[in-house]
Amino acid sequence: MAALLREALGGSLRRVRTDQGRTLREVSTDARVSLGYLSEIERGQKEASSELLSAICHALDVEVADLLLDVSTAMRRRTTIAEDTKVVIPPPADSAAAGRPRGTSALSAA
Repeated sequence: MAALLREALGGSLRRVRTDQGRTLREVSTDARVSLGYLSEIERGQKEASSELLSAICHALDVEVADLLLDVSTAMRRRTTIAEDTKVVIPPPADSAAAGRPRGTSALSAA
């Protein structure tokens, strides 16, 4: 399953905030967004509008473009990892068909 934008965005915002050693409360106050809503954005449960994203980035002293570049990189990495680890599961073997040559049906074998 591909990564959702809101999850990657929330992860990048949380990473920036924690790298700065700041609390949710500090950033929510500076960005003028409720603590609970900012927490939901960081957990990828809510979509941030462009205005809200701008306010959060301003509070974190980070450019929106730089944050989006980080989000893009994270999403590409998740997609690549998911594609590299795909497991191909063959269809279940029909016990009655196990002894028949490939491409023959139970009707033609009778």
